[in-house]
Amino acid sequence: MPITPKTPEVCVPHLVGLMAVDARETARARGLFLNAPDRPDFHRTVVDHVVRQYPQPGAEVPPDSMVYVWFDFGEGEGGGGVREPRVPRPPAGGLRRELEQPGDPYAVAGFGSS
Repeated sequence: MPITPKTPEVCVPHLVGLMAVDARETARARGLFLNAPDRPDFHRTVVDHVVRQYPQPGAEVPPDSMVYVWFDFGEGEGGGGVREPRVPRPPAGGLRRELEQPGDPYAVAGFGSS
């Protein structure tokens, strides 16, 4: 059986952070195809930013391979989450605490007039 020369592998570019239009061009320049499972209208997506990709950047794949990109974090991944309302509430004090009006400063030291 003859040994065939190995097909040159393509290095997957770093696409996270790129806008959709730039990610498509970067992949196309490397001879790769992009697919976005969370965007059925991916071919019209322009300014959304890539937040995940598979395979990871730097992976060696055959030419004409599919690279998957996502524009939204999945359930429980990334993002800031919901911050309010906070339970339990912060401790009392700060702006909520009201100090008593100061009295005569000299009366405390015993110098005030009587």
